[in-house]
Amino acid sequence: MGIDLGLAKKLATILPHLNEKQRRLMLAAEARALGYGGIIRVARASGVSRETIRKALRELDGPSTDPRRVRKVGGGRKRTSEKDPGLVEAVEALVDPDTRGDPMSPLRWTCKSTRQLAQTLTEQGHPVSQNVVADLLHDLGYSLQAPAKRLEGSQHPDRDGQFAYLNEQVKAFLAQGAPVVSVDAKKKELVGPFKNGGREWQPKGEPESVRVHDFLDRELGKAIPYGIYDVGQNTGWVTVGTDHDTASFAVATLRRWWEAVGSHLYPGAKRLLISADSGGSNGYRVRLWKAELQRFADATGLEVTVCHLPPGTSKWNKIEHRLFSYITMNWRGRPLISHEVILELIGATTTRTGLQVHAELDRGEYPTRVKVSDHELDAVHLSPHPFHGEWNYTIAPTQSANVIS
Repeated sequence: MGIDLGLAKKLATILPHLNEKQRRLMLAAEARALGYGGIIRVARASGVSRETIRKALRELDGPSTDPRRVRKVGGGRKRTSEKDPGLVEAVEALVDPDTRGDPMSPLRWTCKSTRQLAQTLTEQGHPVSQNVVADLLHDLGYSLQAPAKRLEGSQHPDRDGQFAYLNEQVKAFLAQGAPVVSVDAKKKELVGPFKNGGREWQPKGEPESVRVHDFLDRELGKAIPYGIYDVGQNTGWVTVGTDHDTASFAVATLRRWWEAVGSHLYPGAKRLLISADSGGSNGYRVRLWKAELQRFADATGLEVTVCHLPPGTSKWNKIEHRLFSYITMNWRGRPLISHEVILELIGATTTRTGLQVHAELDRGEYPTRVKVSDHELDAVHLSPHPFHGEWNYTIAPTQSANVIS
């Protein structure tokens, strides 16, 4: 909780016109009007200690006193920072980002809680309580903050160029009425009575009980959701696997979607555009991904174009914020106790913009470490695009393939 700037401005306008007793009672009345947390809000906005405000509250409840009786100016306990001029500088030296990295800093390798800071300051000759440290930190403009994920690692020089190229491809395919899908695997989930992030409304004091330790239940196993988001239709398809997240599983999900939905939505389609991450089971370096796409192209007669997002930019994949984020919100705080529950929660995911999601279970086996020989890779009818052919390529069906719609 930071300083209430509106309250601070109000008090700064009124308090200079009051004597000490009137100021004290004014602050107490303001704290009482604010209700829960009022004392600390008024204390931070006015710079008056919480104990002074508490005493003033008791004074309000007590018998009336002579209004002419006012303590002389400057009376009362001095603030700790006034009695110890070096205290503020010592606090800043401990928490300042430039000094925290110093290996000689006493808190370099410890948790910087107000209790730990107070203990360290006391050892340095500045005896203070953790409450005083908290007030000083707020006065100095500090607040409790979690690390923010902003660093994406090394940035490829053609990152923006690839985004622009992908965007142009999407617009061209959509203009022709051709299907455009964004694909990716969601985080693997343990199946069973395990804690799931988030909170859900429950009777007060009766949270749902889950296991203390998150160890794999060998009988229930795990869930591997692989999703397909249809950009043009705003629909999602998620296959929940139970074996491994491989390229074979990824393309099997694509095949399921096309046979059940895609071929009916796009009956005359000759081309398909896939937007995928650079890594994982659908990475641009994965040989099995390209070999499986060749089999898919042969079976469907579709010319499959793949545009990979630049390395380190997976969070920009549309499926992440158009589908997966809403699935996560829908099942927050819900233990994923069975595959059936997972399918129901995914299938019930909707948005105000009309998102519809279909979910299916795939208990098939998808072994890892499947080798694709050079000969098999050469058999893939892959045509790299002029711009970054390793990220952008088209796989054409063979002439002799039997098309399955």
